[in-house]
Amino acid sequence: MDVQVNLAGPVDLAGFRSEVRQLLAQQVPPESVQWQLDAAASQYADAEAPQASRPRNVARAATAIVPASFTRLCEFVVLHRDPDRFDLLYRLLWRLVHEPGLRNDPVDGDMLQAQHMAHAVRRDLHKLKANLKLRSVREDDGQELQLACHEPAHHVVEAAGPWLCKRVAAPRWALFTPERSVRCPEGKLGYGPGVPRWSLPNAQASDADWLDCYRRVFAPKPDARPDADA
Repeated sequence: MDVQVNLAGPVDLAGFRSEVRQLLAQQVPPESVQWQLDAAASQYADAEAPQASRPRNVARAATAIVPASFTRLCEFVVLHRDPDRFDLLYRLLWRLVHEPGLRNDPVDGDMLQAQHMAHAVRRDLHKLKANLKLRSVREDDGQELQLACHEPAHHVVEAAGPWLCKRVAAPRWALFTPERSVRCPEGKLGYGPGVPRWSLPNAQASDADWLDCYRRVFAPKPDARPDADA
């Protein structure tokens, strides 16, 4: 009988780690697992999806001790756009548990595929960081705002956010991508929805177009309320 596992979004590494502990504890083979993204995955919802397909009170003693290099590999592979990445990672983890010699096999097909995927993600992250071109605009109150667009090949925006927040000199900036947007006003990192590819501002867009895009993405929600202590 297949087991359906729901993850909270396309880069839910924490959820994946939690789930594989349960799967290993129950000795569920990779071919019996179906990985599904939460219905709100396109918005990277934080809410945990219900896991009614199997019991939750399973001991974690069966969690495998795996090489640190594999743990690091997972951090990059989950950012890849391949829809079968979670299947691949769990299959590799299962094999590391049951085939200890795998870690010393330099030509294993699954391991090579995962390494190639991780390399593609690293390259995509580097491309985002190296090619970021910020455009300076002025808001109505005169404050400067640096804005940029990018179209990454993989799910790298949230991974790049902390790095950008430390390295971009502008005190207020934002980056739009088709999948996810990120901003960092005064060092406070935050995320918003993506901007459809067809409506991303380009080099010929006016300052007003860039500001309009920023307001659409990061405008306060209608039900937002001021803090009680304000």
